[in-house]
Amino acid sequence: MTTVINVPPSLDDVTFEQVLEQVANVPADEKLLVDARHARWASPFGLTAMLTLAQSRAERAAFAPPEADDTLSYWTRAGFFKYAADLFEIVGTAPKQKQSGESDVLLEITPIAKSDDVHEIVGRIQQKAQHILTRELNLDAKATMGFAMTLSEACQNIVEHAGRGGWVAVQTYKWTKRLGRRVVVIAVCDAGVGFRQSLESAPGRVRSDRWDDAMALEEAVVRGVSRFRDPGRGQGLAGVRRYVGRWDGKLSVRSGTARIAIVPTWDDDVALTENLPPFPGAQMQITIPERLVSGR
Repeated sequence: MTTVINVPPSLDDVTFEQVLEQVANVPADEKLLVDARHARWASPFGLTAMLTLAQSRAERAAFAPPEADDTLSYWTRAGFFKYAADLFEIVGTAPKQKQSGESDVLLEITPIAKSDDVHEIVGRIQQKAQHILTRELNLDAKATMGFAMTLSEACQNIVEHAGRGGWVAVQTYKWTKRLGRRVVVIAVCDAGVGFRQSLESAPGRVRSDRWDDAMALEEAVVRGVSRFRDPGRGQGLAGVRRYVGRWDGKLSVRSGTARIAIVPTWDDDVALTENLPPFPGAQMQITIPERLVSGR
């Protein structure tokens, strides 16, 4: 038996929950057909989370690509099918990867498994990021160094905590629906052990009665708690949080059945969401908006 999972027309960190709601009651070893034929747009989170979904299934899922040519072209340019072809059974022919040239894809979907991957990713994106942050988002030049650190820490989280590889993608676009301004978005997703299990592995860890995914996210994201005993460990997410706050950005992290968000004034997201459909690993999104300049 095959269960059809319908992908919404616009796939992002919010609407991906619709996918997970459909998957939640399907055993991991049962066949899925992920139907993205009617998808018209996807954020970096949507694409990396889709690959993560494929990783989480014991039985290889089938995938029906978008029918719209412009959507198919963007998903290909972003590197989705480069990896989807190995993780899914593609219905029909998987589009061939083309040279991206100049585009709003700052970093196409890239796998992360070890620290060397993180260093290479940061090196590849640094020059492009400087141009985007200073010329298109009107941020100070010093924002570039913090951006590289933030990207590095978000990716390093996979290396240190996931227990398996994950994905990162970075894109810039005009977020008409929410802000009417340009944003740069970092998405980092994995299907590893997740925050709760990672923190539980700390030596001598004592769990309270209300210990769950939500509490684990609060400890890791808000309080900077880590499973490592070394001084300074666990400060990576704290640094990400400070950077996001400094530039009026947004940070959201999903793990297990909960999602936590550091919400700026321009957004109406809730700070903590519980009882979500279960999904392994951790999925993070960082959004930095264009700074409004006086007189514009």
